Amino acid sequence: MAKSILILGACGQIGTELTLELRKRHGSEAVIATDIRHGDAQLKESGPFELLDATDYAAIEDVVMHHEVEEVYLMAAMLSATAEKFPMRAWNLNMGSLFNVLNLGKERKIDKIFWPSSIAVFGPNTPKKETPQNTLMEPSTVYGISKQAGERWCEYYFKKFGVDVRSVRYPGLISWKTLPGGGTTDYAVEIYREAIAHGQYTCFLKKGTQLPMMYMDDAIRATLQLMDADPERLTIRSSYNLAAMSFAPEEIAETIQQKVPGFKMDYKPDFRQEIADSWPNSIDDSKAREDWGWKPVYDLEKTTEEMVSQLNKLR
Repeated sequence: MAKSILILGACGQIGTELTLELRKRHGSEAVIATDIRHGDAQLKESGPFELLDATDYAAIEDVVMHHEVEEVYLMAAMLSATAEKFPMRAWNLNMGSLFNVLNLGKERKIDKIFWPSSIAVFGPNTPKKETPQNTLMEPSTVYGISKQAGERWCEYYFKKFGVDVRSVRYPGLISWKTLPGGGTTDYAVEIYREAIAHGQYTCFLKKGTQLPMMYMDDAIRATLQLMDADPERLTIRSSYNLAAMSFAPEEIAETIQQKVPGFKMDYKPDFRQEIADSWPNSIDDSKAREDWGWKPVYDLEKTTEEMVSQLNKLR
């Protein structure tokens, strides 16, 4: 019998593609997609969908019990740039939803939890190059503070109550299927869309701002690989560093110019520049590689080739 899986925040950038991949693997009826808003037609038509507030414990519990849910993927969150504008709303969503699923695990109503952390847990005093798994953090953003607090609570619930919660620190994510959702690394998605549509892009980060990035297919694969891993092999119960590639805006622009002749980019840094400056340039993910065999497939060139090809098909 297929296990029942619940996705909270299924309509977001990661949630949409994660839901579709899980339905492909486990069957459409086994994966219950939920969000506070309606998503795209493909998400709703491919399997069960319910409107659900991730901060409403009783409502989540009802869905879990009704569908006999075994695994929960908590993808609902307010991301970095948006969270700076609405700090208390971000804190309440990001932390309240996490406590809801952790407590369901504590009460043995679910067996396994995935919760995403982020490179936002690192701050301006963190070593920038090959940032280690365990290091000084001191996040300076609302989003980063909530993610660091979340990591500590995940580890606490694992050690104190035996809750099987698993997590990765996502870098910036690049996808052609869904629009970005208010993050500081969103330029690396917008640039492709604007290149195809208008042949020009104004970047909100300045030249030379190198950040860790990942193509969405790799992020989904890493997530499911971690969830499939033998729990005895997992040595990190806060959140695993995860990496694929690092680049600055001008480097991604150069790869696009090879595919879209005449593409031009200028720069107009805004408040997101300060957020980006507090984050690492590159990530050491050796623990993920050792513990559960993580290895990325997409580099920058392959990512650009895929993004340009897929976005051209949508025109």
